[in-house]
Amino acid sequence: MTDPLLIDQDGAVAIVSINDAPFNRMSLEFMDALEEHVTRIGSDTSIRAVVMTAEGQDNFSVGMNLKQLPEGIARMGSADAVFDQRLRIIRSIETMEKPWIATLFGFCLGGGLELPLGCHFRLAAAEGAQIGLPELDLGSVPAWGGSARLTKCVGEHHALDMILRAKKISGPEAFRIGLVHEVWSLKDLKAAAVRLGHELAAMPVGPVRSMLGLIVNGQDRPLEELLTAERQAVKDNRNTSDSREGMAAFLEKRRPLFHRAE
Repeated sequence: MTDPLLIDQDGAVAIVSINDAPFNRMSLEFMDALEEHVTRIGSDTSIRAVVMTAEGQDNFSVGMNLKQLPEGIARMGSADAVFDQRLRIIRSIETMEKPWIATLFGFCLGGGLELPLGCHFRLAAAEGAQIGLPELDLGSVPAWGGSARLTKCVGEHHALDMILRAKKISGPEAFRIGLVHEVWSLKDLKAAAVRLGHELAAMPVGPVRSMLGLIVNGQDRPLEELLTAERQAVKDNRNTSDSREGMAAFLEKRRPLFHRAE
C-alpha cells in the first residue's frame, strides 16, 4: 500500500506531503499518519519549522474522502469521533511552538483549506488555485473549524461571502483579502515555502516560541492580559545566549548566528 503521507527533513525544516495525487484526498489513513507525525514533530528539537504541502502540482487537496465516512464511523464509533480527530490535529498544529507553512495550489477545498487555516503561514499559487469552503453546495457546513478560522483570518465580510456562496477564489484574490501571506508561480511555490521555512528556522527558538504563544488566537484575549504575557515573554528571553548573540551581531553589523539549544 502506498504511504498516504510522505515526510522529509531539509536541515531544520520538515516537509510533510499528502501523497494521493492528483486529488490528494485526506483519507482516514492520511489523518492517522498526520496525527502521529504531528506528535513526533512537536517533540523533535531538530525540527524548527514545517512545510505542509502535497504531491504533484495538480491540487493541494480536495478535502476529506467522503466515501470513507461510513468506514470511519464504523472504525471510530461515530461521525463525531471522525471529525474530532481532525479538529484535534489542526488544533495541535495551530498551537505548536514551531511555525507551519502551507502551500495552496489547485483545489484547496473543504478540509483542503481548513488544514492550512490551522497553519501559521499560507503561500498560494498565482495561477490555477481554487480555494474555498464549498460545503453548502453539498447541503452541509464546514466541519473542521473552517468557519471560525476563516472568519478570524479574513473577517466576517469575506467569510460570509466565501461560505454562504460556496465561492472558490484564486491565489491573488486570497492574498487581497488576507487569507494568504504570499503568492508565487506554481513552479516556484514549494521552493518558496521551504525557503520561508529555513528563514523561520534560523530565528531564535525562544522568541519564536513566545510570539507564537502570544499571537495565535491572541485577538480574543483582553489587552491587559496580552500586555502581561508580552512582559513575561521579555523576561523569558532576557539574557539568553540568543539575546546576547543578537545584540553582539547588531553592534558588530553582521547577521546573528543564533544558538538553537534553548
